[in-house]
Amino acid sequence: MESINRMAVELVDEALDFADELNVAPYELDSGATVLDFGVDVDGGVEAGVLLAEIQTAGLSTITTRMGRVDGAPVPHVELSTDHPGIALLCSQKAGWELDFDVFDGLGSGPARALVGRESEFEAVGYYDEFDLTVLAVESIELPDDQIAAHVADLAGVEESGVFLPTFALGSIAGSVAAGARAPEMAVWQLFEAGYDPDDVLSVSGSAPVAPVGYDESEAMARTNDALAYGGEVHLTVAEDDADAFESITAAAGEEFGRPFADIFEAHDWDFEALPASVFGPAAATVDVADGPTYRFGGRNEALLAESFGF
Repeated sequence: MESINRMAVELVDEALDFADELNVAPYELDSGATVLDFGVDVDGGVEAGVLLAEIQTAGLSTITTRMGRVDGAPVPHVELSTDHPGIALLCSQKAGWELDFDVFDGLGSGPARALVGRESEFEAVGYYDEFDLTVLAVESIELPDDQIAAHVADLAGVEESGVFLPTFALGSIAGSVAAGARAPEMAVWQLFEAGYDPDDVLSVSGSAPVAPVGYDESEAMARTNDALAYGGEVHLTVAEDDADAFESITAAAGEEFGRPFADIFEAHDWDFEALPASVFGPAAATVDVADGPTYRFGGRNEALLAESFGF
């Protein structure tokens, strides 16, 4: 596998070339690092969200949008497919880099994580990247500055001028699209947490509704989790049979709480980490074991989706 940072930089170049058409805005910091605003001070859009998700998966996935329905109402859905689940989803798309500073709070995803390689997923997949440029997609309501660029450059082992930071608020259009594209990632992550070897996940496809945009981060966090836990659907092709691990893929939010995530988060003082990991995942999954059985788990909850989306 060639450098996923190199592949992501090519997609960033595409965003720079078509910034006006995508409604994104690039900024060069004093350090030479580049920030691309996908939905903080600009509107962004659906196409920007698709490209953002492609950047987060380092070009190792195919992402499209389509019209679907939620409780009978037309709602856009985002679909992602990849034949490189371990690298594209666990080693790149996963939001595993916390950016917690006095004047900045954000969450990083993308291939820059593979230059650091400190998370257990990298050892399990056996992939570590080497490249002189890097991309970290930043979820934040603020645009990163030179302090953030210096932090990323230091950990990734690159010059600050080689740092690219596509940035988006979760409550933006692009943020909502990129969040919906995480249904396959959440499925593979749940399998990994259950002890399943990510190299035995051969291919994964998934879809989820694009949550209505509210431009409020708490509301966006709740609605995008509803879109995944109550509306996300995935199909996995795997090499090894492990029924117990497969049962962990789908979200337990409906069974454990039975209400939209806005109510769940409020009851837990909006502390994301206070909730059991089992509530995060897609609503439905089909697992096709190569030369083996096919399993089916869960199902969409149209009523809770409609309640969350305000229908």
